[in-house]
Amino acid sequence: MAAAAELKLLEKSLGLSKGNKYSAQGERQIPVLQTNNGPSLTGLTTIAAHLVKQANKEYLLGSTAEEKAVVQQWLEYRVTRVDGHSSKDDVRTLLKDLNSYLEDKVYLTGYNFTLADILLYYGLHRFIQRQKILTVDNLSKLSQQRWTFETTQDNVKRSDIDTVVSSCRL
Repeated sequence: MAAAAELKLLEKSLGLSKGNKYSAQGERQIPVLQTNNGPSLTGLTTIAAHLVKQANKEYLLGSTAEEKAVVQQWLEYRVTRVDGHSSKDDVRTLLKDLNSYLEDKVYLTGYNFTLADILLYYGLHRFIQRQKILTVDNLSKLSQQRWTFETTQDNVKRSDIDTVVSSCRL
């Protein structure tokens, strides 16, 4: 899923009105948002955090200093480890690493749903579209993980991570 499409889905799930203009720059197609009042914003996580703040849903960025740091860690993971990696070995490693990490957690930060969960889901979703059928063995925790979009206005359930896991064949 292209970054602009991800950001539009994020806008919708946050209850923001459409109208932001996205473009991409460079070979890696880094997303850019031209704001109405100020400089343009560059980068998936920068723009996503801006949209969360615009929607007054800062809790998605973390509630405590530690949780905020963990959210930032996983946003960096998304950009550095998930984006641009599409070999079967890379996908297998990513999914196994995530499965191990989630062994004792409900969400990436523990028990609170955050922007990191949303963007990581979007990043994994593209593997389904590119490789269509994956089989993942011994990823029970990852396949049980629920990825939902919780907002104060509504509860829009997207898809479960088991769709990602069971829909992929490595």
